[in-house]
Parts: sequence; structure tokens; C-alpha cells
Amino acid sequence: MPVFPSIEGAPALDKVFRRFPHTVLPLLEYHDRLLRDPSPLTVAERELIAAYVSGVNSCTYCHGAHIIAARAFGISQDLFEGLMADLETSAVDEKLKPILAYVGKLTRTPSLMTDADAVPVYAAGWDEQALFDAISVCALFNFMNRIVEGSGIKANPLAADQAELDARMARMGGATNDPHRGERSYTRLAAMWGISDAD
Repeated sequence: MPVFPSIEGAPALDKVFRRFPHTVLPLLEYHDRLLRDPSPLTVAERELIAAYVSGVNSCTYCHGAHIIAARAFGISQDLFEGLMADLETSAVDEKLKPILAYVGKLTRTPSLMTDADAVPVYAAGWDEQALFDAISVCALFNFMNRIVEGSGIKANPLAADQAELDARMARMGGATNDPHRGERSYTRLAAMWGISDAD
């Protein structure tokens, strides 16, 4: 029996959100505020963090979806295999590695975080806003990974055909000329899925 017997067909995030719409709009608005509004971290870096945290959690759906989103903002899909195998030897920008190490530990062992974990982040040149934004992206995707896994969603967006991959990238893209800000692509999903304030 599926997790939600009232939902027909294979579990999917749009189906789950249409079935339980009450909190969807503020959740997607938070996605846009965190992932698209101005930040010391570029949109691409924030999407990379989302994909990395989801990979650490082995959440196939979110990992794949945010690899696609990161690609839409210029990050090579090839980077992720090395990143998930070993952060330190991966091709990720050296400045970003302390941020990823921080969110990796926060995902795996949150109760073991110490003040010392922030030292390499600041030493790499990041400020407090950057660290808080990274922590917030980490928290959001630990949350989303559990919604997805708890709802029985196992699809891999990377397995879609090229037309669907191109459509996903187009929906996620639309970046302005400012790499630290993007168009609000997440709240557009609500309209695409037919979810409104009245739900």
C-alpha cells in the first residue's frame, strides 16, 4: 500500500502538494527568499548546497532536482560525482569547501556542531550572512528530504528524457545578470501545479 492511498499513480511532489496544499505557498515562498533573493552565496552555490545536502541524505529526488537547478545556473553535473565521493578532493571551488564541510556535518551529526566548525568558513572569507544562508539551505533541504522520503517519492529527475530535463532547467533558470539573485522560480511551481491562496 502506498503512503497516501488517496493519491493515484506513482508518488510525486506535485501530487503530494496538491493533496495537502495548506502550507505549500509559504514553503515555496521561503524557497525563493532563501535560494533566489540576494545573498553572499550565488544562486548556483545555494543550489549546489541543496543538492549536496540531499545527496548526503541519499534523497534521490531532491539530489537530482537540485543538480538540475545548479546546472541551470552554470554548475557542471560532472562535478557532483566527485563531490559526493570526497569533498576534499573534489573539483568544487576551494573557497566553498568549508561551507560544504559545515553543512555536511550539520546534516550527518547536528548535535556535534561546535563553534570551531565555523572557523574555516570565516577563514575562507565568508561572512556571517553567508554562513547563516548556508545553514538555512541545509535546514530547508533536510526538511524537504524528509517530506519527500516520508511521502514515498523515489523518482530520479536525472532519469527523465532530454525534453523534460530541458524544461526543468528552463523553469529553474531565468537568472538575472546578478549571480547572487535569481527569478522566483519556486513560487511559479504553485501556479503550475494549480495551488492557490484559497487552498
